[in-house]
Amino acid sequence: MMMTLGLFVFKLRTLPYQTLKRDVGYSWAENARVGQRPVTQYLGLGTETITLSGQLLPEITGGQRYLHVFESMADSGRAWPLIEGSGTIYGMFVVQKISHSNSQLNPDGRARTISFDLTLKRVDESYVAMLGDLQEQANGLYEKASKTLQQFYPGGLST
Repeated sequence: MMMTLGLFVFKLRTLPYQTLKRDVGYSWAENARVGQRPVTQYLGLGTETITLSGQLLPEITGGQRYLHVFESMADSGRAWPLIEGSGTIYGMFVVQKISHSNSQLNPDGRARTISFDLTLKRVDESYVAMLGDLQEQANGLYEKASKTLQQFYPGGLST
């Protein structure tokens, strides 16, 4: 596993990215002074984005369907935890932009090569806010799983 965004796992058979670009902005205010350089004041963290770029070879790696799955996640408008395979937690991210281009087309129009860029934007304020949201999401998943089990096992599960 290379990375996960929510329940989507980036790996060789899905969307294997070859480049991860991380941009972290910092906010500074500036006030002009007469006869001197402006004075600056640090205001805090700014925008953070991560861009994952790669190339799919549908005959070997993941194909167009995984881009569609990723687009469905983006369409939900939800924030998802971004966690690297090494264990690094980046925070809560939304999908800001998806772009891809198809090349080396087969006679039926299917691409032999798909280049993609996925731009993710961090939206959590802190790890505390992120972990709180993860708890809320986990509770929601637990409730859905419980309801599903009750449908199939109305009397409960016996051990």
